[in-house]
Amino acid sequence: MFLKSPPPLVLASTSPYRRALLERLGVPFECAAPGVDETPRPGETAARLVARLAREKAEAVARRRPDACVVGSDQVAVLDGDGGERLLGKPGTAARCIDALAECSGRTVRYLTAVAVRMHRLEPDGGREFLDTTCVRFRTLARAEIERYVAREAPLDCAGGIKSEGLGIALCTAIESSDPTALIGLPLIGVAEALRAAGYPIV
Repeated sequence: MFLKSPPPLVLASTSPYRRALLERLGVPFECAAPGVDETPRPGETAARLVARLAREKAEAVARRRPDACVVGSDQVAVLDGDGGERLLGKPGTAARCIDALAECSGRTVRYLTAVAVRMHRLEPDGGREFLDTTCVRFRTLARAEIERYVAREAPLDCAGGIKSEGLGIALCTAIESSDPTALIGLPLIGVAEALRAAGYPIV
């Protein structure tokens, strides 16, 4: 049953990718910077890191907007090896992006995307949280290919240095996911389900 007047919806993010994804659902929303320190804690696994950050982002904005339903999300790319998990963040520079993609060449990278939805103050359950795992298999890449790709698409603000929704798809041999939007930064299947439960008339 939908609420007669759902609360305001706020995306706890300034990411243009997450904004564009949430716009697909056709629900009016605002964006707010959560201002959360994203530094991993000692011994924190990748799954716990993204879950904590998604939760902290949602709660930081919810404290400022208790009238709203707030969506927080976080993503990290993970390379598994003999030394355990290696986190691949946003490269920030072309040189770091090239190095990251060279490390991914011929390997499988796990992209973990966590979402925390904090309901408005009238909701008794407090919110929902979930985690999506998407596996990206990279083909073996020549250094020159990587350099051309980075020069053309400049994916410097993307975890792992790839935009799968753009030319980056040509670097892959397979993508395994239950939600194709998760890799871009916000798993809309789960978000839509959470928002329907909160009273938003989605479709």
